[in-house]
Amino acid sequence: MSKCLLEVNKLTTSFRTDEGEITAVNQTSFKIDKGKIFALVGESGCGKSLTAFSILQLIRPPGKIKSGDIILHTQKQSTPVNLTKLTEKDDLLYQVRGGYVSMIFQEPMTALSPVHTVGDQIGEAIQLHLKLSGKEARARAVKGLSDVGIPGAERVVGMYPHELSGGMRQRVMIAMALSCNPELLIADEPTTALDVTIQAQVLNLIKKMRDETGVSVLLITHDLGVVAQTADVVAVMYLGRIVERGSVGVILKSPKHPYTKQLLASLPSRNVGKGTLPVIQGTVPSLLEVPSGCAFHPRCTHFKKGLCDVGDSPELEVVDGEHEVACRCWQSGGVK
Repeated sequence: MSKCLLEVNKLTTSFRTDEGEITAVNQTSFKIDKGKIFALVGESGCGKSLTAFSILQLIRPPGKIKSGDIILHTQKQSTPVNLTKLTEKDDLLYQVRGGYVSMIFQEPMTALSPVHTVGDQIGEAIQLHLKLSGKEARARAVKGLSDVGIPGAERVVGMYPHELSGGMRQRVMIAMALSCNPELLIADEPTTALDVTIQAQVLNLIKKMRDETGVSVLLITHDLGVVAQTADVVAVMYLGRIVERGSVGVILKSPKHPYTKQLLASLPSRNVGKGTLPVIQGTVPSLLEVPSGCAFHPRCTHFKKGLCDVGDSPELEVVDGEHEVACRCWQSGGVK
């Protein structure tokens, strides 16, 4: 039996605009193994959330999945499912969304309906996917809230989202995502706008749920501190492409791509008492003006003219074992 749960092969997602077609996710490939936490990291605007939306086929016009395959090796089907082949008319797509693959959306303030109780929102998914009665769904919702550490779950199930704190709403989102026993949980910036104490609780909860249920996790974040606490495997994304991939230990201790190095160098925890906190110069460029060669070269401290700024984007190459990097400068020995 394959240990791989999800394979993303050369995924390209684009949008048609008045200025022309833009490619937001560009030839992206990765695998998520069963029971593992896979982190996708990078600055805002690098295509992380769009990758997640592509997996669930949530891209809407003027966007589209232009090419690539997303293969789900689910135990709930006799053969692997190619998600890119499913359309809105396929019943299987609705079994996948929320049943096989669920998602914790980025903003619990807006992801939860303000006019429905917590119990109704969790129960709706349970009734849809597990075909339980209203009473059974409510009981399962109460248990789900208890499992994620919400005290007084019997009372909370009848409350509205505005009556709960940010941390409690995030726990509700996790309970809802796990309510139908998914095989893959997509957590899109699950600690956004939470204070550090609640952030630690939420991350520990996700790890606890993984350990207890065996669910795989795609963790989307820009915070490498979160990655260090949580992930097994890390992929660093820049302008729609993965530029480095490897185990969390290798990436944090021995990064090769200059972008990864600069992300790590900007962590406050690594610069206590060392003066001014380093920053990555410049900003992520517009998708309408993607630089030639390596897209990161205008901001790179190891830039070599005539090497980094010509041709197509460099492809991922194996460094050692399963550690891969896409950097011509590193390949030529210019990154130490």
